[in-house]
Amino acid sequence: MSPVIMDVYSNGNVKNPERVSNNIVQIDDSDFLRLLDRPRPISIERNRSFEEKSINELSSTLSPLHFVDHTFSPSVRSSLNTPRSNHCFAPHPVFTDAWLALRRSLVYFRRQPVGTVAAIDHSSDELNYDQVFLRDFVPSALAFLMNGEPEIVKNFILKTLRLQSWEKKVDQFKLGEGVMPASFKVFHDPVRNYETLIADFGESAIGRVTPVDSGFWWIILLRAYTKSTGDSSLAEMPECQRGMRLILSLCLSEGFDTFPTLLCADGCCMIDRRMGVYGYPIEIQALFFMALRCALLLLKQDDEGKELAERIAKRLHALSYHMQSYFWLDMKQLNDIYRYKTEEYSHTAVNKFNVMPDSLPDWVFDFMPSRGGYFIGNVSPAKMDFRWFCLGNCVAILSSLATPEQSSAIMDLIESRWEELVGEMPLKICYPTLEGHEWRIVTGCDPKNTRWSYHNGGSWPVLIWLLTAACIKTGRPQIARRAIELAESRLSKDNWPEYYDGKLGRFIGKQARKFQTWSIAGYLVAKMMLEDPSHLGMISLEEDKQRKPLLKRSLSCSH
Repeated sequence: MSPVIMDVYSNGNVKNPERVSNNIVQIDDSDFLRLLDRPRPISIERNRSFEEKSINELSSTLSPLHFVDHTFSPSVRSSLNTPRSNHCFAPHPVFTDAWLALRRSLVYFRRQPVGTVAAIDHSSDELNYDQVFLRDFVPSALAFLMNGEPEIVKNFILKTLRLQSWEKKVDQFKLGEGVMPASFKVFHDPVRNYETLIADFGESAIGRVTPVDSGFWWIILLRAYTKSTGDSSLAEMPECQRGMRLILSLCLSEGFDTFPTLLCADGCCMIDRRMGVYGYPIEIQALFFMALRCALLLLKQDDEGKELAERIAKRLHALSYHMQSYFWLDMKQLNDIYRYKTEEYSHTAVNKFNVMPDSLPDWVFDFMPSRGGYFIGNVSPAKMDFRWFCLGNCVAILSSLATPEQSSAIMDLIESRWEELVGEMPLKICYPTLEGHEWRIVTGCDPKNTRWSYHNGGSWPVLIWLLTAACIKTGRPQIARRAIELAESRLSKDNWPEYYDGKLGRFIGKQARKFQTWSIAGYLVAKMMLEDPSHLGMISLEEDKQRKPLLKRSLSCSH
């Protein structure tokens, strides 16, 4: 029986099924790098695009800014095929189901779509899963951008920007002006028939931690919108320019730190519970680096913009050197740490952070392949967290924080340790798990973060979009294809769980919400990006040739 292609309205209704041939066009792996640069027909009106330029090449003049509050018009574009594809293909049934589920998650504010809820699982208490989370919306936004529906992304950017301007207090303490909310929800007053937005800046979150990553994701998404649509007028708005400056001023302010990395509390990012990531977690440092690079492309070159751009350029230089030098681990570097001397007091010290070689965990010697490497979880005085964190390493590749050699080494590691990092359901959020006495001390006996569950070695389908983007950028689409096929075999049948448990990710998470929106959107983005690799440009930055590392460390790919 021939497969069916269906058009779906934005409300999820199906129309006009058409039968097509079973001959599905396949893209050879060797063609992927060529496809990245192929021209893409765009169906919406464009202004001039930002170019990927270095700081010295940024234009000193930008077009005037105008704010136009567009009304939302439901699209009748096919939701099942990426509109920019030149290939006729029959969508996988899971792909069809995913688009329908994503549209059901849309949140409307005064008749305009402004985001997607975290999950629609009526079998569990809502808690805050009925809210629009800034970090959770990113894959949904990318899916809509790839499908030629940018209006919802624009609405989201402007609404969250408006929330940033609110006065933010936790107990009696006032938060920084640039802090972005973790989430928001639409409150409907039935008496006045009036809708308002209610934001959470961490004052209601478990643990009362303000999200550090929200502001970075906001800047990254603004650049993705600009890159996808070619419309620079949104980023050029005074409100958006001010929003970026406020976020960056929080991160670039001078303090007591001797490192260019950002000092953070536990639970300030995707891992939003106590998991021992306090200090300088790789996820925050990679997102910080990417947000700084995106901001350089978006900031106007007026007096304020130029001064900030200079500070950004200096921080990028120091941050890339620090991360590539001290967070990178491969077989040679592991052997060097194993042989470290301690208590060195001089400018020529090799063991600069006074890490004790006996603190090396036993598992890392077996985990490290002879060819491969990764950015470890955390580096601070006398402490190195050797755990693998997926999000931080993938963002390091996409932002070009990782050198081309390091990016290839990360891919080598994933291939070599497929069973540990992917297993039967992509993708481990971190590896390995904490258990026993270590689990009790680090997590505080957290019953949700038991071994191989949730943030403690659980498998999160949302991460597949980041893996796919990293695979395409490094010329390894076959890795992404293999992971997507694994996800397709279960995700829809299992009703799109938030996460999976177990060493191989075989079991639906014990407290996982069903119909988790970013699990749905993450799969869609991965699928569309693999089918049309040119989409990678909205979420990837090429290496800045003017930013050269001061020191070349050991690289596994040179072995």
